[in-house]
Amino acid sequence: MDIENFIEWKYQELQPYINLENIDLYGGIKHSKLKEIFATLHYMFLSMYKLMNDRLPTDVNTAHFWADSSRELILAIDISISLQRTLKDSEYAFEIEPYYANLIFETRKFLSKSNGSEIPPHMDQVNLYYTTPVFIPKDLKIVNSPSGKKSYNLILIGEGSYAVVYKYHDTYYQTWFVVKRAKKDLTDKELARFKREFEQMREFHSPYIVKVYCYNNDLNEYTMEFMDSSLDQYITTNNDKLIISSRKSIANQLLHAFQYIHSKSLLHRDISPKNILINLFDDVPVVKVADFGLVEIPDSTLTTVNTDFKGYYNDPALILEGFDNYSIVHETYAITRLLYFIMTGKTNMEKINDQSLKNFVEKGLSPDKAWRYQSVDELIKAFQRI
Repeated sequence: MDIENFIEWKYQELQPYINLENIDLYGGIKHSKLKEIFATLHYMFLSMYKLMNDRLPTDVNTAHFWADSSRELILAIDISISLQRTLKDSEYAFEIEPYYANLIFETRKFLSKSNGSEIPPHMDQVNLYYTTPVFIPKDLKIVNSPSGKKSYNLILIGEGSYAVVYKYHDTYYQTWFVVKRAKKDLTDKELARFKREFEQMREFHSPYIVKVYCYNNDLNEYTMEFMDSSLDQYITTNNDKLIISSRKSIANQLLHAFQYIHSKSLLHRDISPKNILINLFDDVPVVKVADFGLVEIPDSTLTTVNTDFKGYYNDPALILEGFDNYSIVHETYAITRLLYFIMTGKTNMEKINDQSLKNFVEKGLSPDKAWRYQSVDELIKAFQRI
């Protein structure tokens, strides 16, 4: 169906009811007529449910809801649902706020277009949303701030197997934040792992781990600090001008990060330059580890046996050994590769001119796992000798 024509159709249906009293709640909507539709539907819900509240709660009895009001509420519900279905794969896709999504589903069951409607027993009064949007575009973030609820447009910055990542600029705090939102098609176990990633990151207390702030159960998303660059982008962009002392500073921060992670009896298991992030301050780049979706947690039922091989810096031997056999020597293997990338800006290890760096890499990537670095502490001591 033509999206523009459909929006115009629904806009014309609502002409007798157009009301822009709540237009400010939908300031982030890009389409002008869709913005007016949302504002009008919001007003219709407020008006009709306010009238219904005069008949509620019904306790063990039923109550009559007038015919004209029933028809107007049916119209608002039907247009809301048809818009959501039609726009779901378009740039105007949106969700109905979970409380109202359930409310209109239950309300539609008893509403009748003729002779009024019979409100069922035990229906409680409806929460009226005067300052909270009912319609939430998928690229919009609703934030509770000291100055009240704010809505911000989300800017897509990345996408992985399980989540989509956005950024937005908070006008109250005058800074950028990141939103990581789980994809809709995740299984219950994948969704539980996604939430566990947030919970694990929240437990960390280290300057070298990306900070997370809050989890939204309704949208299955969490907010975290914004980082200026990935390690991959930073090294690639600045490789020609990075001096050895700067490279070692980045490497040492990385080693301290994994020393801290391993002190918690955890293994990251998804180490790569894209999962290490950089914050650029005036005097120094600060390294922070992110993406703990594959972290191995002792005794956790979410640490799945036979997880697919992931992490492009991981030991290729894991393909045959099985990812469930991932251990500390696989972690130090990936960290060794990462340190080599930091020190040289290269991934090709065939020609290493610096003998001390070559010795360091050969030990870290040795096919003989007993010869590899058995801990980050051992890695740190060896790295200091380069």
